[in-house]
Amino acid sequence: MERLQKYMARCGAASRRKCEEYILQGRVKVNGEITTQLGTTVSPSDQVELDGKILQAESKNVYIMLNKPEKVMSTSSDPEGRPTVTQLIDLPYRLYPVGRLDYNTSGLILLTNDGDAAYRLTHPKYEIEKEYLAVIKGEIDRRDILKLERGVQIEETITTAPAKVSVTGGTQHTVTLSITIHEGRNREVRKMLEAIDKELLSLMRIRIGNINLGKLSSGAYRELNSTELAYINSLK
Repeated sequence: MERLQKYMARCGAASRRKCEEYILQGRVKVNGEITTQLGTTVSPSDQVELDGKILQAESKNVYIMLNKPEKVMSTSSDPEGRPTVTQLIDLPYRLYPVGRLDYNTSGLILLTNDGDAAYRLTHPKYEIEKEYLAVIKGEIDRRDILKLERGVQIEETITTAPAKVSVTGGTQHTVTLSITIHEGRNREVRKMLEAIDKELLSLMRIRIGNINLGKLSSGAYRELNSTELAYINSLK
């Protein structure tokens, strides 16, 4: 027997956390009966449905790294008809994005049908680092870098956790910053830079934990290698 949300994640329905939302929303049936209890357990002989579709455990777990271009949604579908990350993956598997990346942000995003792996990579308790390259207009001084490193107020009741910040390059009119955070707040890096009155010109995620984007071209994807998979499996 295993928890319903864990079984659903293993079937590739979504991450375990997202599956919990589906259960609470009354979208899941077990043997024809709607259940909204997160403590529900199922066995291999039980029939589980999500939105009327029977779930079956995936025969193979797949883990993909994608260099998401700007103006692509980090979702499986979009009601406004905008392009999504899953449309860029030409593989015979039902894959889901792990976490999110803003519409106007490019760079590393992972996709998988392994809900447990998605859970480990996104749950706050694991404090997975995410590194971004941010190009800002103008200059930045040490005082502003210290503010970002110590945490800045991005909403009335929200102050960011400490971050790692360094200058990695620039031009006569711009500065490129490496910003590493471990929280998963929506548009967090953008809001951090707004909080110190810096104009963001471009933002790219280049690392999630020990998984690096490397030289993967924009719009290209590849399967994770054995070292990267070992890192995910080490998150217990």
